[in-house]
Amino acid sequence: MKYIADLHVHSRFSRATSKDLDIKNMEKYALIKGVDLLGTGDFTHPEWIKELKSRLTEKEQGIYRTETGFPFILQTEISLIYSQDNKGRKVHLVLFAPNFEVVSQITDELLKKGRVDYDGRPIFGFSCPEFVEKMKNISKDIEIIPAHVWTPHFGALGASSGFNSVKECFLDQAKNIFALETGLSSDPAMNWRLSQLDKYTLVSFSDSHSFWPWRFGREACIFDFEKLSYSNILAAVRERKGFSQTIEFWPHEGKYHFDGHRNCSVCLEPSETIKHQKKCPNCGRHLTIGVAHRVEELADRPEGFVPKNNIPFLNLIPLSEILAKKLGSGIATKAVWEEYYRLLKQFKSEYNILLNAKKEELAAITHPKIADEIIRNREGKIKVSAGFDGVYGEPQIEPLEGKKRIEVNKNVFEEK
Repeated sequence: MKYIADLHVHSRFSRATSKDLDIKNMEKYALIKGVDLLGTGDFTHPEWIKELKSRLTEKEQGIYRTETGFPFILQTEISLIYSQDNKGRKVHLVLFAPNFEVVSQITDELLKKGRVDYDGRPIFGFSCPEFVEKMKNISKDIEIIPAHVWTPHFGALGASSGFNSVKECFLDQAKNIFALETGLSSDPAMNWRLSQLDKYTLVSFSDSHSFWPWRFGREACIFDFEKLSYSNILAAVRERKGFSQTIEFWPHEGKYHFDGHRNCSVCLEPSETIKHQKKCPNCGRHLTIGVAHRVEELADRPEGFVPKNNIPFLNLIPLSEILAKKLGSGIATKAVWEEYYRLLKQFKSEYNILLNAKKEELAAITHPKIADEIIRNREGKIKVSAGFDGVYGEPQIEPLEGKKRIEVNKNVFEEK
């Protein structure tokens, strides 16, 4: 059976998140999106773990279900800030845990170093290898995945505070890293350009700070298991067993794809950045170096290289963004929601609409040009202007006749 899984999310106890981000809404909007399995997010936070224990019950090994049967695994994100090789390092890590007992042991270990009650994604001064060793001493079944590995400020390979290799980051504990989260601003094809990454499973999750369907499940992994279990998820992540595909945001739409300086609205491709010596041509300040540039710096293969045994992927723009563009309305407006739910009533979930619905079936429910756009999205034919320095990119979609052009992602900033 296939499962669309989003295993990196947050609760309302993380900074810059929706106050309504609770289990009830997570389940509701996962079903709307078409996501079959979620991470809980934030399991070290004392209020959230209390809620998880009261709302979720272990039904299969390591799989925790709501009263209505929707499955979660125990998951969180940790921020590590420290110095190594005379340079400040900031690295985010995603953690999976097999059960509540192990979660308690993780939290107890972290409390020796600091607090966990102020943020669902707490900050600690451990180095990456020190942290991984501590986790593996608790349980070999804890999974540690470098989060959004390329983002400049908090990615293990990021331009601002990252490293040049996974080995350099994790040292002797690199042996315990099996997967990398590609993040919104890169996709597998970009990562395939580095031979050093061939050994790692590339996973994609939303890192969502809200439950809205244009954020929730915007990236996901598709697993194919006879039985859903934590051990099968580990086998998929560590050995690619039962790992069918990833669903990807267009990397250009990610907030850090190209280089830039948002205060000056300057967005540059890597070649232009080099010409300007990595400084903003308007104000002279240092540019934020994006993911495309960083990949180019470390790549040892040309664009278009495809390794053997790769996991296929599909880039998709969220349905709400397509509808907003076509209707010339804000993404959360009544007009967009009405059209969204009209389609949902017929096709049951957003991913069924984006992945499976036939053009003639879509055109029977919505405007034919909206149906055309959904198919173009599936075929990868929609162009996207690049994001930079914390600003999302924009899908280039023509509005319906008589509708105005809008920027669906204008002035949307989320903490990373």
